[in-house]
Amino acid sequence: MDKIVSELLIYGDLPEDSILARLAAICREVREQGADHAALRARTYREVKRLLVLATECGFDGNLWQNYLTYLLMTAENPFTLTCEKMGVREGSVNIFAKQDCAAFKRLFHYDFSELERALDVNCFSVITDYRAIEKPELMYNKSVSDHVQALSARLAAAPDTDAFFGHVTDFYAAYGVGEFGLNKSFRIQHSERGRVTFQPIHNMEKVKLCDIVGYELQKQALVENTEAFLAGKRANNVLLYGDSGTGKSTSIKAIVNEYYDRGLRMIEIYKHQFEDLSQVIAQIKNRNYKFIIYMDDLSFEEFEIEYKFLKAVIEGGVETKPDNVLIYATSNRRHLIRETWGDRSDVRMTEQDVHHSDTMEEKLSLAARFGVAINYSKPTREEYFNIVRVLAARAGIEMPEKDLLAEATRWEMHHGGISGRTAGQFINHLVGKKR
Repeated sequence: MDKIVSELLIYGDLPEDSILARLAAICREVREQGADHAALRARTYREVKRLLVLATECGFDGNLWQNYLTYLLMTAENPFTLTCEKMGVREGSVNIFAKQDCAAFKRLFHYDFSELERALDVNCFSVITDYRAIEKPELMYNKSVSDHVQALSARLAAAPDTDAFFGHVTDFYAAYGVGEFGLNKSFRIQHSERGRVTFQPIHNMEKVKLCDIVGYELQKQALVENTEAFLAGKRANNVLLYGDSGTGKSTSIKAIVNEYYDRGLRMIEIYKHQFEDLSQVIAQIKNRNYKFIIYMDDLSFEEFEIEYKFLKAVIEGGVETKPDNVLIYATSNRRHLIRETWGDRSDVRMTEQDVHHSDTMEEKLSLAARFGVAINYSKPTREEYFNIVRVLAARAGIEMPEKDLLAEATRWEMHHGGISGRTAGQFINHLVGKKR
């Protein structure tokens, strides 16, 4: 195995702590005279355990070794794979090296572990190459990753030659991309040890669709039209969804991502305290072959908070143009995002701290103006609330006379936050819980 791994060129920059690199080192050391087989056996078990952990996290089944190698190919970000993501396979000398690497991976796919098992007196590889996972709920793993990896793994295992292997890999890059962006819908950001922003996949995002949101048809239509223009490469606007709480603002954005994931839409969730990282985030995604929504939930600022200035600079007004593959979708209970008091209404208020107060207010209010589309999600009327209850009850299979259902819904909203779509959903959950 170590000899095969040493042949890798384009995919050769494996982390030293990767399972493949460590197993290759074990295969090399086991042939050395005087090798400590007991220590090598312990190291082998550690790598097999890491493989089992990855399989559990990703929901792999069957040949875990082949699934792991497929996962490596799918997540390897290098100039060749990123070019395939952006432009597909192009004629060039680099393809010669890429095919040589694919030939090496094809040999690794069908690697015979029997010699290593005999040398170390283990049988773990016989098990992991024909693994039967314990059935578990989908919430325990990312089904999208599992499905993509296992589907491609099966095609690669059946590839008759290197050209077919190469074709399957590059077809995946062109269709889905490479790295975690190719396998996941949504992400959060965090800082690495070196201070660099990294993207952390959000597994098992709520599987809501736009049709699951009862009512608000005009609002959903406006959001869909802007998003489809964005995906088509046309001009599109940043969007602010504002209005009463519990009306479906955040749910609408999640539904948009679920609806258009297959067309290359991805979402990155950013919190207010991370706004100073926005420029770094955009720098890392601007050349990828995806459309990104930077999602800011419950966006609002107190008058003493200044994070909105980072956001203003990124949306519009910085030296660097915002890339065409990035939009900002935000939700807020405030139309103007920044808290405003009656004292703020005075055109000029002479104080030691702020002589030209109207200028300061104009600066604050200009943030909301930089969202080209503002969509209002207002509290439903009582009849609209009743309609939401009826629809959700029917979907949940609740059989109750309508008069009783609406009377219970009225009593529920009076004690649970008032009329809203969220309240209606919580009421239906209550009835389903009682039913069971």
